[in-house]
Amino acid sequence: MHKRDIISNSINKTKSMQKQKIIRPNPLWRRISAAVLLLSLVSGAAVVHADQFDDQINAINSQKAQNQSQLNDLTSQAASYQDAINQLQAQINGVQAAIAANVAKQSDLQTQITANQQQIDTKKSQIGASVKAMYLDGQPTAIEQFASSNNLSDYVDKEEYRSKVQSQLTATIKEIAALQLQLQSQKQEVEQLLATQQQQNAQLAAAQSQQAAMLAYTQAQQDAFSAKIHDQNAQISSLRQQQAAENARHFRGYAVVAGNNGNDTYPNVWRNNAQDTMIDSWGMYNRECVSYTAWKVAASGRNMPYWGGYGNANQWPGNARAAGIAVDGNPRAGDVAIAYWGSYGHAMYVESVNDDGTINISQYNWDYAGHYSEIYHFSPSGLSFIHF
Repeated sequence: MHKRDIISNSINKTKSMQKQKIIRPNPLWRRISAAVLLLSLVSGAAVVHADQFDDQINAINSQKAQNQSQLNDLTSQAASYQDAINQLQAQINGVQAAIAANVAKQSDLQTQITANQQQIDTKKSQIGASVKAMYLDGQPTAIEQFASSNNLSDYVDKEEYRSKVQSQLTATIKEIAALQLQLQSQKQEVEQLLATQQQQNAQLAAAQSQQAAMLAYTQAQQDAFSAKIHDQNAQISSLRQQQAAENARHFRGYAVVAGNNGNDTYPNVWRNNAQDTMIDSWGMYNRECVSYTAWKVAASGRNMPYWGGYGNANQWPGNARAAGIAVDGNPRAGDVAIAYWGSYGHAMYVESVNDDGTINISQYNWDYAGHYSEIYHFSPSGLSFIHF
């Protein structure tokens, strides 16, 4: 790109940005709060929806996604400004180097001009001295010189020598004078070039200053959006803590075994990545309840249909019936238990059935953080069981 184009582009850049609204879809396989499940199954008390936390978290996440989108745009814009500044600085460095070279050339030309002028003055002085010596008062006339010469040839030689010396001096003066004019012309060209380069340097510096101002403005906006996102993350963290505390309160009385105690066979490729950042083999987000139960069914050697895209836990019984898979209210080991409360339902894997009719289950995401856990002697009341 020509340097004038970069200056023009830099000056014409605007710091206003189109706000792009990015709507991040909620995962299709979110589970309901365990608080809702246990309050209904165990205590028979009125259902208290811990989903209110999800609603708040989803709303904040939506705002955070928009802020993150704007922050990404600002980051890209800042990088563009910084790139323009770097390009302008490279041009400024080049122009300054050229200016320094021309200043040195200007100084050298002036030195040569001064030296040539001294030579011209010296040669003129020599010519003057020669003429004065030839025509000084009292010097023999040409006739007297001719008469005193031994022969005509001797006289002619003397005259030719004098004439030759004068001609050489005159030619030297002309040659030096011509060089002097050439040096003067070169000096004038260098001075004009220096003036142009100084003007160009000033324009580049002004453009760079404008880019720096826009960069500073953009970075201030980046800081503001980063602060918003930081606050929103803090709000989400607080809601998650409240949510976990609510779940813990309603799970009181149950033996909840959290963490990996050796029974969690969920693949590391999905377990070791952040929740909802990967899609499993059945089109479901990782570390969600449905992803885990789908894995447990498949790991047992049974067929697990691909229910990605319509895999909410509360949709599984209908999906199973449509696929010819039996669904009823009688638990068996290896079943997937489905609870219907909340917006999405919750899927659990039946590890075993106790003599008293309660079940022992394993699950993912009861804590809304994508972790593995087990619950013993869980009531099967109100649940549907899919017999894969």
